[in-house]
Amino acid sequence: MTVALTLGLIVPLGGAAQAGTHSPYPDRFPLPDGFQPEGIAIGPGAVAYLGSRVDGRVYRVDLRTGKGRVFSEGPGTPSLGMKTAGGLLYVAGGAGGDARVIDTRTGKVLKRYALAAGPSFVNDVVLTRKAAWVTDSTNPVLYRLPLGTRGEAAALPLKGEIVYGTGVNANGIERTPDGRSLLIVQSNTGRLFTVDPRTGDTRAVDLGGESLVNGDGLLLKGDTLYVVQNRLNVVAVLKISRDGSRARVVERVGDPRFDVPTTMAAFKGRFYLPNARFTTPPTPETPYDVVAIDR
Repeated sequence: MTVALTLGLIVPLGGAAQAGTHSPYPDRFPLPDGFQPEGIAIGPGAVAYLGSRVDGRVYRVDLRTGKGRVFSEGPGTPSLGMKTAGGLLYVAGGAGGDARVIDTRTGKVLKRYALAAGPSFVNDVVLTRKAAWVTDSTNPVLYRLPLGTRGEAAALPLKGEIVYGTGVNANGIERTPDGRSLLIVQSNTGRLFTVDPRTGDTRAVDLGGESLVNGDGLLLKGDTLYVVQNRLNVVAVLKISRDGSRARVVERVGDPRFDVPTTMAAFKGRFYLPNARFTTPPTPETPYDVVAIDR
């Protein structure tokens, strides 16, 4: 499939020239060699969590120093998108077909949800007031997890305008500004959709002819939606309507330190993005890092 793509204006954000600084809150810090990061979650406080696509280890880092350690050993399958709330870390399990809830104090897995019995790619997570919602890039379904560690997961089949095809389908997930619907980006087609969390009905967001191809992590701040376009090494910045029905790209932000960033999380005046380096053949010695850019 050929996808038309308009990159528009690419604007490097301020602060990139200070890469590798040793001042408090460094704007670049390393991860373990061979780690292969994908997801990132921050908080509460100046603490970030990153998951490994290789074996599911979770690395916890102090953003004030850039130093960290593996605090939760993985199950041997990936840890991808993640979010924190209430002392818990919700983690999407990729090809493992599961989601896990980890205690952020101890690193212990408190709950594991087996979400898919066959081929799957459980990809990203968003938290709402009532649930954790998880995408599957292989199967047209969202998974609803209860907040906390009680209760069971439920599958919500997607219907309506989204059509799954070859490649990575539903990837990043967020809420609409009014909180009534969910947003998902379809990486292979570059389309953005709203999802009714009660029915699974999807509707394409009017992007005014723009494409979000290779769209990965989503982050909503007010009426601004940030979309990481991983292999393009840019973050698309969109103004979006309250109900999510319309959005327009106002700029695309690049940085010379980007090396296929996947997702992003915010802390104070910065966004933090792990470099997944999908275009670099991975080895146990391959270096990986996280870069911070100004909002």
